[in-house]
Amino acid sequence: MLQNMTDEGTMASDYYDEDYEDQLCRKEEVVKVGSIIIPVFFSLVVVLSCIGNILVLVILALYESLKSLTNVFILNLAVSDLLFTFGLPFWASYYIWGWTFGESGCKVVKFLFYVGFYSSVLFLTLMTIQRYMAVVHPLSDWEKHKGFSVAPFIIWILSGTISLIGSFHSKVILHFNNAYCEYGTVEMKSGIAYFQNAFFFIAFIIMGFCYCRMLQTITKSRTNKRHKTVRLIFCIALVFFVGWAPYNIVMFLKSLTDQNIKPFTDCPVSIRLDYAYYACRMLAFTHCCLNPVFYVFIGVKFRNHLKSILQNIFKKKKNLDSSQTRLAKNQSLGSMY
Repeated sequence: MLQNMTDEGTMASDYYDEDYEDQLCRKEEVVKVGSIIIPVFFSLVVVLSCIGNILVLVILALYESLKSLTNVFILNLAVSDLLFTFGLPFWASYYIWGWTFGESGCKVVKFLFYVGFYSSVLFLTLMTIQRYMAVVHPLSDWEKHKGFSVAPFIIWILSGTISLIGSFHSKVILHFNNAYCEYGTVEMKSGIAYFQNAFFFIAFIIMGFCYCRMLQTITKSRTNKRHKTVRLIFCIALVFFVGWAPYNIVMFLKSLTDQNIKPFTDCPVSIRLDYAYYACRMLAFTHCCLNPVFYVFIGVKFRNHLKSILQNIFKKKKNLDSSQTRLAKNQSLGSMY
């Protein structure tokens, strides 16, 4: 059987499911909504993510030292988010015209998409552990531990390996004159979904434990920045959970549809799950836009660096305008004689 759901979302070209016993579940309205909203939203995310993460890389290159472990993690997180972002235009096109990039393109885009996804979550988790060690165990020599220095390499190797598995089993499937970038079997598709669920759950448990311990430590301290730090840590944990938890829950429920488990194969339930998947997926994918805000730009140093960049840009523009005005004035005076 061929579902109208790809691993990346509801396909905009498929008009019904064939897996219902007594009737066709027609989804023209679902398809219409997805083919309009998803591409527009993904386009907005791509623009904002590219601006935010490229600014992060520029600030790190011009103003910060990459000898700092924190800056190294921030740089890798920005690269992860950009890789995640690079997959979105292809999926936006997928919702409108189906898959038009061939089987090699299917494998490459899925690899880039998932290596960005897995590495991003892993770097977020690693940054949380780093902050946990700095707050809860400030006197330890944790920064000198070799494990932190080689962690980025391990994360990229691990993310690439996992992504290669999904990429290898991806193929272009033709169905009713429509092309789909899909997994070869329903079992593989369900296995990837369950792995993502477990991946998110483990990462959230680790992050939740670290943030709880940090909150306990900060609450007992008597620094002037206590309340601001508590709010920041709470916002980071809340955004992570609100963004990814609904997405993983709906993805799990849709895997039950693939397994023909009642009542998830009923047409009304399936349609509601499709709409829920749209909403939760868009919410989750905004993480590549929000990461620069919550993990970087909220820092005082980065805000100051950003102000310096903007001031230099406007200053150069002002000087250029002044030079052009003087030149035009001199030319005007010269023409009078």
